[in-house]
Amino acid sequence: MSALTVSQDPERNWDDLVRFWEEMDWPEGSKVEIIEGIITVSPPRAYRHHLIAERIQRRLYSVIPEDWEVFQTLAIAVPSRLGMLIPDLVVAPVRDHTESDTHIPAGLAELVVEVTSKSNARNDRVAKLAAYATAGIPLYLLVDRWASDGPTATLYGDPKGAVYRPLSTAKFGEPIKIPAPFDLVIDSSGFPET
Repeated sequence: MSALTVSQDPERNWDDLVRFWEEMDWPEGSKVEIIEGIITVSPPRAYRHHLIAERIQRRLYSVIPEDWEVFQTLAIAVPSRLGMLIPDLVVAPVRDHTESDTHIPAGLAELVVEVTSKSNARNDRVAKLAAYATAGIPLYLLVDRWASDGPTATLYGDPKGAVYRPLSTAKFGEPIKIPAPFDLVIDSSGFPET
């Protein structure tokens, strides 16, 4: 099943778009994001997709400070890119108070992880990459099960404007190194390829 997009009037401002996103009764279990000003509804993630995210999450818990958390399905806002994005994993400090119960500003994230789905891998590779860099998120791990050269994990960092610098790429089966403040090596040998 592929993603469904809901076009919005380009004259609508960010607040109206977010309000629509928050108040609409979306299909249960679906992933609803705003990507470059377009509301995108995706089906629930596949088992293998969850398995990869869970294996990464488990390793992250061993290295993050007590006042940080690894969040699944937490929306992060990038208003300058008209984005309300829901990475597979977000690592961010815990906040006692946030402006919204539905999302946090993307700039609070220290690391985001996306595991591609066949139907919307391009969003993770292009639109989300630019949005996360624009927000200044220090590290972006893209686990691309559908890469043209075979399944790979690419770590991006050093964001400048809407561009990241690729820090490393590992084919499935090779170790994925995530630098400070994580100083972590993730074994990708158990990642299911498709």
